[in-house]
Amino acid sequence: MAQVKTDKAMILIKQIGSPIRRDPRQKLYLKSLGLGKMNRERQVIDNPSTRGLLDKLRHMVVVVEQ
Repeated sequence: MAQVKTDKAMILIKQIGSPIRRDPRQKLYLKSLGLGKMNRERQVIDNPSTRGLLDKLRHMVVVVEQ
């Protein structure tokens, strides 16, 4: 994955839970964060909307670094 230079605060998230047998909305939330398969990591912009998605997926996603 290419690293993008930006002035915005970024956080690194990792998916630790499987979307199998979950609410279909949670699968869509994972897709919107760029995740979907186990142990994938993604660097995303730290903003209130991202934090809201992380709160809804707190049982499947961890913040690796801020």
